[in-house]
Amino acid sequence: MEAAQYPAHWEADVVLSDGGTAHVRPIHPADADLLRAFYSRLSEESIYFRFFGPRPRLSDREITWFTNVDYTDRVALIATIGTEMVAVIRYDRIDPAEAEVAFLVEDAHQGRGVASVLLEHLAATARERGISRFVADVLPANQKMMTVLKQAGYTAQSRFADGVVRMTLDLTPTETSQEVTAAREHRAEARSIKRLLSPGSVAVVGAGREPGGVGQTVLRNLLAADFTGPVYPVHREARAVAGVRAYPSVTAIDGEVDLAVLAVPAEGVIEVVKECAEKGVRGLIVVSSGFGETGPEGRARQDELVRIARAYGLRVVGPNCLGVANTDPAVRLNATLAATVPGRGRVGFFSQSGALGTALLQRVAQRGMGISSFVSAGNRADVSGNDLLQYWEEDPATDVILLYLESLGNPRKFARLTRRISRRKPIVVVKSGGATQNVPTGHAAPVLGLPDTALSSLFEQAGVIRVDDLVQQFDVAQLLAHQPLPAGPRVGLVSNSDAMALLAADACVRAGLEPRPPVNLGAAAGAAEFGGALASVLPDVDAVVVIYMPPIPGPAAEVAAELLRVSRDQGKPVLATFEGRTGMPPELRTDPVPGWGSIPSYPAPEEAVRALSHAVRYARWRERPAGVPEEPDGVDTAAARRLVRAGLREGAAETDAAGLLACYGVRVWPAERVDSAEHAVAAAERLGWPVALKAADPEAAKRAGTVRLGLTGPDGVREAFEGLSRQLGLDAALAVQRMVPQPAVPTVIGVVEDAAFGAVVSFGLGEVTARLLRDEAYGLAPLSREDAAALVRVPRTAPLLLGGYGYPPVAVEALTDLLVRVGRLADDLPEVVRLDLDPVLVGESEAIVLGARAVLREPPGPRIDGGPRRLGGFPA
Repeated sequence: MEAAQYPAHWEADVVLSDGGTAHVRPIHPADADLLRAFYSRLSEESIYFRFFGPRPRLSDREITWFTNVDYTDRVALIATIGTEMVAVIRYDRIDPAEAEVAFLVEDAHQGRGVASVLLEHLAATARERGISRFVADVLPANQKMMTVLKQAGYTAQSRFADGVVRMTLDLTPTETSQEVTAAREHRAEARSIKRLLSPGSVAVVGAGREPGGVGQTVLRNLLAADFTGPVYPVHREARAVAGVRAYPSVTAIDGEVDLAVLAVPAEGVIEVVKECAEKGVRGLIVVSSGFGETGPEGRARQDELVRIARAYGLRVVGPNCLGVANTDPAVRLNATLAATVPGRGRVGFFSQSGALGTALLQRVAQRGMGISSFVSAGNRADVSGNDLLQYWEEDPATDVILLYLESLGNPRKFARLTRRISRRKPIVVVKSGGATQNVPTGHAAPVLGLPDTALSSLFEQAGVIRVDDLVQQFDVAQLLAHQPLPAGPRVGLVSNSDAMALLAADACVRAGLEPRPPVNLGAAAGAAEFGGALASVLPDVDAVVVIYMPPIPGPAAEVAAELLRVSRDQGKPVLATFEGRTGMPPELRTDPVPGWGSIPSYPAPEEAVRALSHAVRYARWRERPAGVPEEPDGVDTAAARRLVRAGLREGAAETDAAGLLACYGVRVWPAERVDSAEHAVAAAERLGWPVALKAADPEAAKRAGTVRLGLTGPDGVREAFEGLSRQLGLDAALAVQRMVPQPAVPTVIGVVEDAAFGAVVSFGLGEVTARLLRDEAYGLAPLSREDAAALVRVPRTAPLLLGGYGYPPVAVEALTDLLVRVGRLADDLPEVVRLDLDPVLVGESEAIVLGARAVLREPPGPRIDGGPRRLGGFPA
């Protein structure tokens, strides 16, 4: 009998509920000994619950039955940690749509969420094999198994008969099941990061005796920060390093080790990882270089590092990274190469660049901002910005999240997380490589296929504040960390310099803010004048920029104290250009230093206004209803899937776009292809006058001069046909289409299935100038009604739809509905890799699709960030 083909795409690394990791994979015949060893470690109770009776051992026949499956009607997945199997789940098909499910978890690993994550993965494999229901017979005393099945989020039913509870699970994903999966993912990943940032003890492997070495630098920084737990230098020969007793290996350490910092040559890292796993270390920071950044050999070494670490339950920061820091007084961790770490603050900071990390920390410290925690991920082979987002979302010490990104490993997950987190905490991002879209060598991340403008648009949809550089990032962060969000765009200006007040007012107008007439106090103004002016301005504005730039040294401390007193408890942001200083001057800080209500300072008023404008846009986004993607009426997803499958079976590169759109309640304006002037006249008679004659090929129709509009009679159609035939070639296909019976604005809607982001919807105006300037907006599918309404308003030419520049307002609601329907189609059908609705004419009462084209391709695999929980693979 031919062996069933092993489905390697079912393999996955997963994070468990306590933050550890495990590997999930299909079982295969070579696992016989692994299964025997696993079974030998089970308690009598676990065996009884699984088999409904005592079974001290499995027979050879049973071992063969359990390990030899066909991966279709009989499937088993196992979870392994290190070299041991710790859990197994299986299904056996009992009819075409139903299968019986059962699982076993080793007693020592129960309560870690192993069964829940295995059930998620088995449900996904079952759906892939056409199974829509699981049934499970459970003893009433087996509360753990019933809890796992009930809490999966699927629609469940249960009945009791003959001493057994039969539970039935409908495997159709529901909103509840998706929420359960996301919540478990969030808790698990957040805990895995907490284990890295709050260790009880740290080992530094490769801490040499020579000052200035990488390992000794990390060791000295740990000691200088007064880390609250024990620190263990590891050196093969030295008895002590930096005055601290050293150990020849990690396994020789006589205490527990939670975190290990690896500063050994790249060739020796894998062996040290195995030692750490044997010791029970829970996390690794690999500052060593010589991995993915060096080329294919280093990349293979990097992949092996992560594979082994995850297999043994460890998360990895790095390699080629600066390290991590946590300013919590209960931890005081500086496991980095940077001697300067800012004091305690409310900002979490993630940087991919190790080389840049030191300079970034110094800049933050110079500004007096402070941080809650810091992670430099280096090559980002395992721990990524997404993991840190999960942690900072619930971290009570973090109010603002800063990300310096050189690549995005899972952009769709990033968008999903940031959209949720931004509702509670601002996220300020610098994304390098915008012009080139390049990814640094060594990063486990794809090159993005979308233009940088699309990335900005997607960030905006998720509420992410994207800034151009690090200076702007810190400018915005110091405002958001210490001042409330503005309620609107009205800005008050209080200044002792008329010239600088005018600069600030101009900056406000350029940024889309609404400045009020500046209050100029004169060069000699002191604390009383500034306090009185601020108090008089605050009630009628949403934010105030105070400019204190005395021509000669003045009573700075008194002015600062008065500004703090007046602005306290007003609930409105106050910013300053205070003697040209940058950051959080001591005079403008509140306790604890610097606390909530501290007033940030900027070297020039334009920079203060720029930071404020970002805060205004972010506040406006937070006020907008979150919106939930809806199921529009008149949608027949099953019919659409049948069309797509039929097209793929026939090997078609394109499908009937009009028929596909009709399944989603979208009508394409009728058109007829014609091959002669007389056929064109006949088509016009059937469609109704007046008509347009155009190139039938959508690409050719975009060129200027390939459309004849407003043809009202047979002679005009014949003349137009002959002219276009000469212009395009006698064999060019032409089409006749009835004219839209109202003035309308041409727009373009598109869908592209991006390898990193999944289905992305684009929108722009169809005018030639707008196309040339690529004045487009982008959104991830599916789109909520709020997403679609916002998308319409993003292009710079959007005022032409909204009644600007003397144009009549058009049916924006109809356009919004059309975008929602297209977004639903894009999300439902990953096989539609490109969809163009061009043009879409938006008139006073409706949006009319004149042309549509759909391109099909069999997807290479499941969408990124789709399906059950899993860590990134290789590449991540």
